Amino acid sequence: MVEGSMTQGAGQGPVVRTATLRDFRVPPYAQVPVQSQAPQEEAGAPQSEHPGNAVPKGEAPDGYTPTERDLPVITLGGPGDTVQVEITPDESPEGLGPLYVVGDVHGYLDELVEALTAQGLIDADGNWAAGHARLWFLGDFTDRGPDGIGVIDLVMRLSAEAAAAGGYCKALMGNHELLLLGAKRFGDTPVNSGAGTATFQAAWLLNGGQKSDMDRLQDVHLQWMARLDAVVEEDEHLLMHSDTTAYLDYGSTIEDVNDTVHAILTRNDADECWDLFRKLTKRFAFRDEAGPQAVRELLAAYGGNRVVHGHSPIPYLLGEVGTEDGEDGARPVVEGPHVYADGLAIAMDGGVTMAGKLLVVQLPLPN
Repeated sequence: MVEGSMTQGAGQGPVVRTATLRDFRVPPYAQVPVQSQAPQEEAGAPQSEHPGNAVPKGEAPDGYTPTERDLPVITLGGPGDTVQVEITPDESPEGLGPLYVVGDVHGYLDELVEALTAQGLIDADGNWAAGHARLWFLGDFTDRGPDGIGVIDLVMRLSAEAAAAGGYCKALMGNHELLLLGAKRFGDTPVNSGAGTATFQAAWLLNGGQKSDMDRLQDVHLQWMARLDAVVEEDEHLLMHSDTTAYLDYGSTIEDVNDTVHAILTRNDADECWDLFRKLTKRFAFRDEAGPQAVRELLAAYGGNRVVHGHSPIPYLLGEVGTEDGEDGARPVVEGPHVYADGLAIAMDGGVTMAGKLLVVQLPLPN
């Protein structure tokens, strides 16, 4: 049984709803082919007491935010099993709290926990502490840093805890989620890269793939990543991972884009998945003179007044370092998001992979 809890409101106790497994149904498009993964203890990965490690001894996480696209396959034991959560009497949109966004994490679990704690979103034990608040991760949970699977486990657990408290914690798909999915599904299968033959496995390693993440990767992680949305609009902010207009290639509405991306991943064609990965790896579309117009094209198609993205580390976006990883030894100082393109775009990747800052901020930004 999965239990959620929250502090009762003034004069009111919490309402307990018992949900059947029907509440956790998986839509048809989420049925993606995955490979079985040995339990974590067989893979030899160390077990940490860190609050991000929510999958002890290979067991599946308890739950997710209860919306169709965010829900995992949850195996409890039988059709009679139930999931009990405590919810507040007011679940209306008007009851939702402030909106927060998180930039690229790339396996830096300690830095993520520190940043979430500083914003009051989690407590000292790593549990959801923000009530009705809304939290969006902009993608890129793994690769380069030491504990990408721990990051995913933490996000999945917070998703369940936030839902029980009347808020939510959700995530978008980044290019590194596509890369990890491709490396697991297709391995060294050759794909047409447009510049010769490539493989997902080689690209994953080249872009900071960590063997410890692959060893601990389970079906539940693969299923979760494969059904993440690519674009959402929240409080007139258009949230996406990459600073590119390539999303327009996949649909004229947000729903179209997300449905198309999910359909591609469901078809499981290596070349088609590679093309999706390649397009969502593009960057810098909002920079320079043509940047404001590129942002306006996206806003005109999908809505919102500002684009909020990750993907391009702010020091790299500003030309302060020569590579995405800051391999030239520079240690840029990033104190907050970068607003640019005539004020229409907000960059959220603080460059944690180059000793920068992992950004967690509340929207809208103060003037």
